[in-house]
Amino acid sequence: MSDTQQWLTVLLIGIATILTRFIIFWIFPPTKRPPAFIEYLGKVLPAAAIALILVYSLKDIDLTSFPFALPEAISILAIVLIQKWRRNTLLSVVSGTITYMFLIQAVF
Repeated sequence: MSDTQQWLTVLLIGIATILTRFIIFWIFPPTKRPPAFIEYLGKVLPAAAIALILVYSLKDIDLTSFPFALPEAISILAIVLIQKWRRNTLLSVVSGTITYMFLIQAVF
């Protein structure tokens, strides 16, 4: 690609990104209530996304050899406890990641 084509590609990608971010505000302005299906998706998709991430992160665990998924189980427990205690998703995820990395680097 020439320099002009590269700049044009970056410009078009930027415009498309901006449009996808702001088009939702044009379709559903604050003065208008969104359809019930959209509200339903807003309620169930965050939990579904977390469940998908959990399944994906645990799919390659081998329960038949040491450490028998102990770092993962301890980290998940830490995430659940901190989420129940502080109700802060970022704090929960960061603390679970730090717990997991500490366990696999220093303990197991």
